[in-house]
Amino acid sequence: MKILNLYCGIGGNRKLWEGHEVTAVENNPDIAKIYQDFFPNDTVIVGDAHEYLQQHYQEFDFIWTSPPCPTHSRMNFLNNLDKNAKYPDMKLYEEIILLQTWYKGKYVVENVRSYYQPLIKPQELQSHFFWANFTIPDTGLARKKVRNDKGQTLAVKMEQQGFQITNFYDYK
Repeated sequence: MKILNLYCGIGGNRKLWEGHEVTAVENNPDIAKIYQDFFPNDTVIVGDAHEYLQQHYQEFDFIWTSPPCPTHSRMNFLNNLDKNAKYPDMKLYEEIILLQTWYKGKYVVENVRSYYQPLIKPQELQSHFFWANFTIPDTGLARKKVRNDKGQTLAVKMEQQGFQITNFYDYK
């Protein structure tokens, strides 16, 4: 299966797609390098995932997209109540509508639960919204909660999620 992994980060979702041909898109070259080190057989594109989706969606059997969530996040909203209002980034809904309307394969659009009523009804699992053209089963497996103890380093947190990043950065 040919999989498109948009806004791939260092590849958290990628660990689930063994045995498939994966193209990953990440706009930060340093993060894309870490992804490539974790998954050397994947094709990694450094660029705009939103633009890449529009130009290449027909080339893939499955698409996973997780557009940036800060402007939709409940925490961001609560942290900015005393500041000026900001528009939510509508690329999230642009991608949902593009995939719903034009894409023939399977897809998932993932984002955090928003501070507003979603404009398009999602599936809800744990603390996230999912828009997909199939039912995502609730396996009952909650993600490990990582406590934010002051003494805990980013490297420890990442290793708890199954990523060894100490080779890339010196976190103390």
